[in-house]
Amino acid sequence: MPRLAYVDGRIVPLAEAAVSIEDRGLQFADSVYEVCAVMNGRLLDWPQHRARLGRNLGELSIVPPMQDAALTAVAHRLLAANRAREALLYIQVSRGSARREHVFATGMQPTLMMTVRRFDFAQRVAQQAAGIAVVSMPDERWGRCDIKTTGLLANVLAKQAARDAGAFEALLVGSDGLVAEGGSTNVWAVIGGRLITPPLGHRLLPGVMRETLMRLARNAGIAVDEQPLSLAAAQSADELLLTSTTVPALPIVRLDDKPIGRGHPGPVAIRLAALLWAEIDEQTGYRPGLH
Repeated sequence: MPRLAYVDGRIVPLAEAAVSIEDRGLQFADSVYEVCAVMNGRLLDWPQHRARLGRNLGELSIVPPMQDAALTAVAHRLLAANRAREALLYIQVSRGSARREHVFATGMQPTLMMTVRRFDFAQRVAQQAAGIAVVSMPDERWGRCDIKTTGLLANVLAKQAARDAGAFEALLVGSDGLVAEGGSTNVWAVIGGRLITPPLGHRLLPGVMRETLMRLARNAGIAVDEQPLSLAAAQSADELLLTSTTVPALPIVRLDDKPIGRGHPGPVAIRLAALLWAEIDEQTGYRPGLH
């Protein structure tokens, strides 16, 4: 697969892609981003990702760089140029470039960049069968985690600490003892046969895969509640799992080095994983192991 990037109207080799040293995304993390799965050469849940990007731009008063149809066309151009089949499409929009000062300059043009990198989605099958370990950590992020900005230092440090501890993910816990989300995932618990996930608000990102899983679960007759989830409740849950664009229903079998449930993936997580793979197949024609 070639390594080509898109920056403000041009597709160039990744090594040559660049933005201004005074771009506000670089100077202030004054930018938003999206990551969309590409499976079998097709974008998964693209309308939802595009809508969330537009919503986040609006929350920061950043002018959209182009209309939705044009953004879609550019995305497909870049995927074709990279000959991408199983990959991640990364999109970032900053407020633009201006002399460095905190207040916005007038008349700035937003900076739009996109990259594509290969990603092995089939690796998740073995992880779904075995389950993964997570650790809990204090949530030290800013107060608007519902906006998908590039200001991710707290997430980076939490995920690195989880990796250093031999875990897949960090569960971020507020001073109130409530689990918000993972470092780059949404969190779910199965308690008494009901699927529970923290409610939307400023403390967590409205994940696209979260929305999809909620819809599929309810259509399958699984009761879903959006309600606060304490760390204590998570530790004693029958099952725990994570979702994100790169993580379709990944069961958690250990939290803080203690087993969840019986210490192996439970029946609800297994069923939800199957529902998500079926949805992915319907949208893209992708089935792990066949591509």
